[in-house]
Amino acid sequence: MAARGPIDGNYTYVCDESRFAALGLDMKDFHYCDSSSPYEVRAKDLVDRMTLSEKVMQTGDQASGVERIGLPKYNWWSEALHGVSNFGRCVFFDEVVPGATSFPTVILSAASFNQSLWKTLGQAVSTEARAMYNSGNAGLTFWSPNINVVRDPRWGRILETPGEDPHLVGLYAVNYVRGLQDVVGAENTTDLNSRPLKVSSCCKHYAAYDLDNWKGADRVHFDARVSVQDMAETFVLPFEMCVKEGDVSSVMCSYNKINGIPSCADSRLLKQTIRGEWDLHGYIVSDCDSVEVMAVDQKWLDSSFSDSAAQALNAGMNLDCGTFNNRSLTEAVNQGKANQADLDHSLRYLYVLLMRVGFFDGIPAFASLGKDDICSAEHIELAREAARQGIVLLKNDNATLPLKSVKNIALVGPHANATDAMIGNYAGIPCYYVSPLDAFSSMGEVRYEKGCADVQCLNETYIFNAMEAAKRADATIIFAGTDLSIEAEALDRVDLLLPGYQTQLINQVADLSTGPVVLVIMSGGGVDISFARDNPKIAAILWAGYPGEQGGNAIADVILGKYNPGGRLPITWYEADYVDMLPMTSMALRPVDSLGYPGRTYKFFNGSTVYPFGYGMSYTNFSYSLSTSQRWTNINLRKLQRCRSMVYINDTFVPDCPAVLVDDLSCKESIEFEVAVKNVGRMDGSEVVVVYSSPPLGIAGTHIKKVVGFERVFVKVGGTEKVKFSMNVCKSLGIVDSTGYALLPSGSHTIKVGGDNTTSVAFPFHVNYVN
Repeated sequence: MAARGPIDGNYTYVCDESRFAALGLDMKDFHYCDSSSPYEVRAKDLVDRMTLSEKVMQTGDQASGVERIGLPKYNWWSEALHGVSNFGRCVFFDEVVPGATSFPTVILSAASFNQSLWKTLGQAVSTEARAMYNSGNAGLTFWSPNINVVRDPRWGRILETPGEDPHLVGLYAVNYVRGLQDVVGAENTTDLNSRPLKVSSCCKHYAAYDLDNWKGADRVHFDARVSVQDMAETFVLPFEMCVKEGDVSSVMCSYNKINGIPSCADSRLLKQTIRGEWDLHGYIVSDCDSVEVMAVDQKWLDSSFSDSAAQALNAGMNLDCGTFNNRSLTEAVNQGKANQADLDHSLRYLYVLLMRVGFFDGIPAFASLGKDDICSAEHIELAREAARQGIVLLKNDNATLPLKSVKNIALVGPHANATDAMIGNYAGIPCYYVSPLDAFSSMGEVRYEKGCADVQCLNETYIFNAMEAAKRADATIIFAGTDLSIEAEALDRVDLLLPGYQTQLINQVADLSTGPVVLVIMSGGGVDISFARDNPKIAAILWAGYPGEQGGNAIADVILGKYNPGGRLPITWYEADYVDMLPMTSMALRPVDSLGYPGRTYKFFNGSTVYPFGYGMSYTNFSYSLSTSQRWTNINLRKLQRCRSMVYINDTFVPDCPAVLVDDLSCKESIEFEVAVKNVGRMDGSEVVVVYSSPPLGIAGTHIKKVVGFERVFVKVGGTEKVKFSMNVCKSLGIVDSTGYALLPSGSHTIKVGGDNTTSVAFPFHVNYVN
């Protein structure tokens, strides 16, 4: 790798004696470079040396540095959603680093339901990120992952997220963040404020952010009206898990207002919750230009520029992605709207974090990372494996897949030769692409016809040639779906249908095909393909998300039987008329009976679907058997622990003690059981064992069911693998009532292992309160 560095073009860390000498300074005069002192002490020394105007110039993402005290500039904005991305202001590719591994988009990786995979992906991405930092091609602070829960199927950014279940989203966040940040051997450092980090990650966008641009409503002006119930159990939960369990080092506040207050100016959300209750060890950053949006677009409280900057600082925001603070904070402090002591605290959070990632002292374990660690054979194979694990088999009539004894294949459709569409957004330059056409062409005779000019498929011009190709092939594979012209940041969908003439293409090709027809859908959000599901001429359907640079190989591996699919849908695929029933701007998760709005997500929607959350098939079959040691827990109530009433449906039996506040309980009780998963089919494969809980019957306004645990397990033909679950009673069986209280209801809860389309077993678990 070229001899260059990220700091002053020559150095990889700040406190290098030769660097200070080149600046005409003696490093010994600057206590912030004394590595024997605690980070907090060093950061305070650094900030105390600055004038007010110098401090203010460090509060934006392009921090200017202060040369007179040896502090270099630093660019905070790097992205690593599913590989190192050049979307931000810091990362760039060149002749030294021409590309980085582009893994599947998050929605597909989430479909693997594999926590160890998510952590491994984070580790691979951070290795490449650290190597790129060493060459000056990237920073050390990466504003990823996106952990907003998918509330509405029209949202354009579904591809970036782990799906619609808050527990699943939270566990993805915990594992990916741990993979990005954890330094081997330092994971359990007692002082978390000094725990070294491989790179810094950021959970975003906090909170209730899941609308970009829909029929005139946009994220900049949108006021998300959210109940305390939905806020606690859905929108905030993944962020709490990310901070408390993942120990993420940054949280990004979002553009939107929440119940009238911009999220980046809400001290209850930032200072009280993230910093206080959750004990964040890091910094809070705004989404880019959010503070300026408060003043210019939202005109919140008709505030001036200095008012908006002060409000964000006072609320607990530490870093502005943009230049607004650079232009406004000095005036805010001079006018007494903001306290310079609060500014000092914010800067200290930033510099402690930069010390933890080695910006000041380096981290020797990562000093040797270089070009050979980027786009390595190991990482490219991981990209292929991650895509394979996420791919979901939606239909397989008569065991059509895997394809056997096929001499020639017709590959048709707008995604049959997909390349950049496979890596979605927040992507960099991949190592290299393997399109579906590339992959299948290397395995046999292929005839390719695109069928549509592009994904939007605005006319029928190319359909005839695709039909002709299908007539002459032993098998036909149709690649259809969406891309960033249909669903993306700043672009929400207005319907759930395939674009343009794609449906006509699929039906006409299927009608003329002389061999089996396989449909592959590439998309982030769900698509109403019930026409294909119900068409007997279409024998098999796969969903491949946006599968990353190795997507073609992964899809071919599944279709040709080199890999047995085991992915599960992390979102509900609704029927097309669902979006006619309610506006995207309605934030309620539960049905709104007075307006005729249905519920949202599998937790609150009980209508018909194209495919439900958690759906996925395999080339083999599994059976479950269950063993439990205990199916109840008795909780002895102390004198000051009060029973709480709940609302019940008419004629429901009401127990003497309906519920108790979770905060009043020790919550040490657990539900423990073991599931034996046996492969009773004809092919080795992986099974995703999902555990749901449902509350006692008759409680009004609660969820139908919720995910409380899952494991992915590989089982050989004829073999059995045992999966043990130990789940906290309060977390697994608790509910949130309409006033925001977290309660543990008494009565008979249901624990179900398995999904609606897979083998499943269930048992009751009783919670009893004893006075």
